[in-house]
Amino acid sequence: MKPADPSFPPVRRLGLGDLPHCLDLAQDRSWPREERKWRLLLENGEGFGADAPDGGLAGTVVLTRYGTTAAAVGMMLVASRYSGRGLGHRLLTHVLAEAADATVFLCATEYGRPLYEKLGFETAGVVEARVGHFDTGGDPNTTRLAEPGRDLAALCALDAEVFGADRSHLLARLFAFAEQVRVAERDGEITGYGAAWPSGDKLFVGPIVAEDDAIARALVTDLARDADVRIRIDLHPRHEELIPWLAGRGLARASTTSFMVHGGRVLPGDRSRLVASFMSALG
Repeated sequence: MKPADPSFPPVRRLGLGDLPHCLDLAQDRSWPREERKWRLLLENGEGFGADAPDGGLAGTVVLTRYGTTAAAVGMMLVASRYSGRGLGHRLLTHVLAEAADATVFLCATEYGRPLYEKLGFETAGVVEARVGHFDTGGDPNTTRLAEPGRDLAALCALDAEVFGADRSHLLARLFAFAEQVRVAERDGEITGYGAAWPSGDKLFVGPIVAEDDAIARALVTDLARDADVRIRIDLHPRHEELIPWLAGRGLARASTTSFMVHGGRVLPGDRSRLVASFMSALG
């Protein structure tokens, strides 16, 4: 692996003051300029970056911790003019050291996967992004809007079972970040939840946590019911049986990424109930 160019300044912690440079870097790599998304990640995670010798940021990465047991890596970006100079390796090595003993996971494009493999990540499955105008098919509304005061504690408890880690700080922000958060119930007990939030010119439906496929379909349908734009959902491994249903409702495959875990570890929790990601940077 080629060492990082010594002309780059050391990796440093990023703050909200770096947000404009993060957006410029995203645009440089043909990613959308999503200020709300970056702000959420920088406020709830730990952003790291290297300043570019010619101004702005040469590269970024964000680590989001879930308690002490698990952590997500996202927004791994290197400016196009600095590609191939070892900066990605330096950033990822830094963030792995920061994660310490946590189980670290990420979503990798085909372009980024070779670097992740060299640093010890292994593919655990494929996340499939489905995009399109959603057809509710006349299905009735069977879920309800969640209320923070009424439902947050139960959502956090359910999510902890699924993730095997504490994501309560992130879920507390979900109500302000998302357009809507919905829950499914059976006999007064929450059996699933989901959210929908604007992402560029689309409505991103996720996360989706559900006890079974019927609940997952109900949550997706109700979250996408009134959307007048295309929706996107990032379907997690183990839920391929939902692909024909999503295709029948108008969502075509847009892209795939590799879901990777560092060091061959087994993820904590019961991931069979994790249907769709919050976003690729968060898992």
